Amino acid sequence: MEKYDQIGVGYNQTRKADHYLLGRMIHFLDTKPGGVYLDIGCGTGNYTIAFSNRGVKLIGIDPSEAMLSIARSRSADVEWKNGKAESIPLADNSVDGILAVLTTHHWTNQNKGYAELGRVLKPGGTIVIFTATPEQMKSYWLSHYFPKMLQDGRKQMLPYETIEENLLTGGFTEVKTEKYFVTNDLQDLFLQCGKYNPAIYLDEQVRRGISSFATAKNAEEVQSGLASLRSDIDSGNIEEVVKQYESEVGDYLFVIAKKS
Repeated sequence: MEKYDQIGVGYNQTRKADHYLLGRMIHFLDTKPGGVYLDIGCGTGNYTIAFSNRGVKLIGIDPSEAMLSIARSRSADVEWKNGKAESIPLADNSVDGILAVLTTHHWTNQNKGYAELGRVLKPGGTIVIFTATPEQMKSYWLSHYFPKMLQDGRKQMLPYETIEENLLTGGFTEVKTEKYFVTNDLQDLFLQCGKYNPAIYLDEQVRRGISSFATAKNAEEVQSGLASLRSDIDSGNIEEVVKQYESEVGDYLFVIAKKS
């Protein structure tokens, strides 16, 4: 069973297409009229549908049928397919651009995943990846309350140097990056969404939509961490904890590359 088959129920209540992130994706992907674009690891289709609503022809691919069933119920304008980055059910050179939002860390074979994306992307096409690096995750104050959970999360994420190497090996060039810093009006409630709103993690529905919480191996740590967080919010000590983790490395990272 896919991880998101387990957490798909209710996921869409807290995971929305964020207006700022969507704007940067539109800018980087630079879609053209008549083009066909792929959202790999599309989930319930939040960003896929947001692009589609702007007249962009999209194919959404995800390994979770639970997530895809929600996506299909939300839009018939997108072509939804079950599949993985390592085995994409599309022909060679069939898409003009690729979007990969918070998905690359779920791939079981990075080399094969990037090679497949390079296979289906047309020469000159662009891939836009939105992810977080282990270095960035070290600046998440959540580590203060959930050290094991965040350590497990960092192990999943790839350093930027590895991402760049995988892209170059997969036939991509002109690799560029842009840091993203979480703001207090973030609409897509992923892991670092509560950077400036710590109480948001006390909401069980929010935690259900975050894979780190939803699949945490140490339930005791999560419960004790939540109790400690609640206490620090009540006392005001949370402000000092957050301050200790201030950093300029960014919270997440856009990685943009072209197929040579």
